[in-house]
Amino acid sequence: MSGPETAERVRHDEQRTYDVVVADARVVTPTETVRGSVAVRDGKIAAIESGEFESDAEATTRVDADGRVLMPGIVDLHGDDIEKHLHPRSNAAVEPPMALASADRANVSSGITTKFHAIAFEEAPEKDRSPELAMDLVDSIRASDSLIADHRIHARCEITDESCVDAVERVLDGDAASLVSVMSHIPGKGQFGDIERFRSYYENDANLSVEEAEELIEERTSLSEETLSTRIDRIVAAAEEADVVVASHDDETPVEVERLDDRGVAISEYPITLDAAERARDLGMVTAMGAPNLVRGGSQWGNLATEEAIEADAADALLADYHPPSLLAAPFVDTGESLATRVARVTTNPADAVGLTERGRIEVGARADLILVDPEPTPVVERAFVDGEPAFVAEAPR
Repeated sequence: MSGPETAERVRHDEQRTYDVVVADARVVTPTETVRGSVAVRDGKIAAIESGEFESDAEATTRVDADGRVLMPGIVDLHGDDIEKHLHPRSNAAVEPPMALASADRANVSSGITTKFHAIAFEEAPEKDRSPELAMDLVDSIRASDSLIADHRIHARCEITDESCVDAVERVLDGDAASLVSVMSHIPGKGQFGDIERFRSYYENDANLSVEEAEELIEERTSLSEETLSTRIDRIVAAAEEADVVVASHDDETPVEVERLDDRGVAISEYPITLDAAERARDLGMVTAMGAPNLVRGGSQWGNLATEEAIEADAADALLADYHPPSLLAAPFVDTGESLATRVARVTTNPADAVGLTERGRIEVGARADLILVDPEPTPVVERAFVDGEPAFVAEAPR
């Protein structure tokens, strides 16, 4: 399918009947914000115009935006919030179909119309994670046909465990994933740069005994770089065969980024130092940072702040991580940039990073995933349209 036409202010097409017209909005295009109206027909954006559409234009659904912000539906490449719907309490499991239904509504109400569920293929019972649970969730997402948003699978592969590598290879071979990332939670590296932090986390938060934590430290630190590199190569090869983009996770040094780039990794996800983020940028990789990091004002782990990465032009896309509402709030955090630039980090840029160039933008011919946002005092979604269809309405009394 050819990509959408570039258009900021577009005259009416010859037909004057539309499925949806959103009038008098602050319309956020890829390059600017204009006061105008957008019309939708057959699931695509059919017209964009400054001001009102002519009075003889008919629409099945007509919305008066009254100056609110109309932006593309948000594209979230990494959200593990599904885990809280699956396990609202430790050892209290919810069946995947029910969890997916609740996560779907929660994400759409936060403006997310394309959701990549970050499913961890990791043996971590203390976090209710295992390759078996991950595979069950993959199967449930693929089988679901009653969700509002477009739900996709981001398979996260813990390369310190060969069984997880095997499982993710099967997912890729079965064309089930739309994105894959490689992660290695090794004491002394990345997120756990301090071995004591690793030990404290697994003893206090993961409830391992002192002996169990020491055994895990020994097991993971004994893995050779050659073994880890071979496992990354296996995932990259399977992803290339499936035409799926590969991301890294918690990149720490420029050298590490260079090695991953050489292997075919295209996205640097959550780089933990500015040096790593800037090297990824310079190599042409997409740099993706956490939206909660920006909204909260910093990393909870003491790593690179999203705002600092933005100031260095080293943050192309933002991710929901554990909190979808932060992805809606992030474009309205004042970073000194235009609203169009800030919105692109949660729409156009993540969509382009994984080849979904038909969405994440308000252009004629683009897929009509749209959200109408009241930004004050806290950004909230009043209406959402998915593939041109009304999907969500929640307007506060005026």
